Amino acid sequence: MFNWAKQQLANVAGTQEPEYGPTAIQAVGTHEGDPAYTELTRDDLKWVAMESTSVETQTFYLMTDGGHIGFVQVIYSNVAGLRTTSQFNCRIFYPDGKTPTLWSSDPLENYGFDEHQFAFFADGVSVELSEDGSSYTIKSATNENSLVNLKFTRAAPGFVGGKNGTTYFGTDPKNPWGSMRHAFWPRCNVEGTIITKDEELDCKGRGFFSHALQGMKPHHAAARWNFVNFQSPTYSAIFMEFTTPPSYGSTVVRVGGIATDGKLLFAGTSCDSKHTETKPDAETEWPEPTSVSYHWQGKTEDGKEASADLSGSLGERLDRVDIMAEVPGFVKAIIASAAGTKPYIYQYAPKMTLEVKVGEEVKKEEGTVFTEATFIS
Repeated sequence: MFNWAKQQLANVAGTQEPEYGPTAIQAVGTHEGDPAYTELTRDDLKWVAMESTSVETQTFYLMTDGGHIGFVQVIYSNVAGLRTTSQFNCRIFYPDGKTPTLWSSDPLENYGFDEHQFAFFADGVSVELSEDGSSYTIKSATNENSLVNLKFTRAAPGFVGGKNGTTYFGTDPKNPWGSMRHAFWPRCNVEGTIITKDEELDCKGRGFFSHALQGMKPHHAAARWNFVNFQSPTYSAIFMEFTTPPSYGSTVVRVGGIATDGKLLFAGTSCDSKHTETKPDAETEWPEPTSVSYHWQGKTEDGKEASADLSGSLGERLDRVDIMAEVPGFVKAIIASAAGTKPYIYQYAPKMTLEVKVGEEVKKEEGTVFTEATFIS
């Protein structure tokens, strides 16, 4: 009875859930008969726009030839099926390390989708998938300090982990009460501009696209996240991992892949990450990572054993983002005490060397990493 009452409170207020255990989650790629990964088709890139509590995002990460790193992003949120909101975000880090980070985050009005859910529109914003499913155009005039006009063209096949990229939550696998899905374009060519108050940024370079859907309260689905986007002249390596709260047995869910121009070398859920060195952050009380290692394992299309490794010092962090910065202090205190949530994102962009092994052949190449470590609860 007490657990039932806690669950009702969780449903309404977002507080901590009862402990269902690891059997209440069916992680991506663990379903019987699942392939390691599935290549994306155009139909796999439709907006879902759930009618229940959910957060759906399309995020376009870019690394310009001029050394800028950042992303543009559309967020579509539904709160308990009662209210939807949408936001356009733009964040750019400058290569000199001195110029203040460009950050704009603007609520959108009159937002919606085209008839087939391939395109997103709002006042001053459009994100459109091409007819052949090979490119996105992203335009935004919502903020005079970040006028966005970009094109992301897929340079290698996109993929999801397992059969459909989805992890399901619930004690009855046939009737899940929550889900998490990720779809990726690991390697893209980027062109276009972002115009600020001071200059016009040429965004020609390399990119990575992620379409994510959290079909439940975000802090019920995950307590921690690790994310990696590595881009070099020859290789792209991407990795996403989340750890559930104790309510789902602190289960770790992973997906990643290695791509080159025109080819997905291998992908799947056989990958992992480690924070090999950390230091205490006195302000947040989280263990901030200072060195990391990432590992990918899989098979190529022709059946060769393949792996990749990336490790090293993270260097000075780009930023530490307080996710709840916009929430009033007294509300933040209530949420933190009730649900144990204290969300921060640590962001870094070091140079690292990726080692790729296919069969007996080993290749190494230096590239740029954009990586995030997120602590929620």
